[in-house]
Amino acid sequence: MVFLQRNKKPSGAMKTRSLVSITDYTKEKILHILDLASQFEKNPNQDLLKGKIIATLFFEPSTRTRLSFETAVNRLGGRIIGFSDASTTSSSKGETLKDTITMVSNYADLIIMRHPLDGAARYASEVSAVPVINAGDGSNQHPTQTMLDLYSIKKTQGTLENLHITMVGDLKYGRTVHSLLMAMSHFNPSFTFIAPDELRLPDEYKQFCFENGIKYRELSELTDFADADILYMTRVQRERFLDLMEYEKVKNVYTLKNKMLDGTKPNLRVLHPLPRVNEIDTDVDDNEKAYYFQQARNGVYARQAVICDALNVQDKIN
Repeated sequence: MVFLQRNKKPSGAMKTRSLVSITDYTKEKILHILDLASQFEKNPNQDLLKGKIIATLFFEPSTRTRLSFETAVNRLGGRIIGFSDASTTSSSKGETLKDTITMVSNYADLIIMRHPLDGAARYASEVSAVPVINAGDGSNQHPTQTMLDLYSIKKTQGTLENLHITMVGDLKYGRTVHSLLMAMSHFNPSFTFIAPDELRLPDEYKQFCFENGIKYRELSELTDFADADILYMTRVQRERFLDLMEYEKVKNVYTLKNKMLDGTKPNLRVLHPLPRVNEIDTDVDDNEKAYYFQQARNGVYARQAVICDALNVQDKIN
């Protein structure tokens, strides 16, 4: 079940400065948000959200995304309401998403929402009286993860232009992959997609690459990434599989080990949206090319920037 067509272009969402899909941001807006994030990294504690109430509605489990959003709000002086377990809300009684969003928008200045169904965030933005930030909707989009990914890439590479990015693992259901691919289309990238047949990148994203002149190749073995600037690992997401036999078949298909980084480019950095399971061995953690924990930390600064832009308070940044 989906609420609306995947990656539908925004209509009413942007009238309230929502961020639902990475396509809601132009190239100029992306660069503006990254500049704000760099300012927050230098000075993360500011009272920009004093008097503001932020609702975090997590209909699906989350650790890093929820905590980094809440840290971002707390460091900016805002207050948080919401839930991290949908079973404790009226949705468990049959309340519709429309009614939940309409009700919460009476109480808060901004809604941050994660939902298991594709298109739920777009639908919420259309019925909400306040901005909605998509914290992940099914296998569709995860735009704030994309912003912290872009910030991490720019910090480690010094640029977003003309980079080669190798994406590994769950490219079918991986919403972080889908959002990052679309965001990087502004910066003349090339890609290598490494996935088993069951988890290959959906045709619609290959068509997106074709329409935007993006070069890519597809492989099935984790062996050829010597030319990569970024190695973007993903876990195989059990929660996206209806058939657990299919999950068992592919769950451990790739494991990055430290010795596999020998001979790669000096500037290579390994990213992962986390949590990891078995796809990155712990012996990689001490390698200078491992950047996934720093990447997670960058999420606070990127989300501070997105929140302040949505509430139009960025001009008050110190």
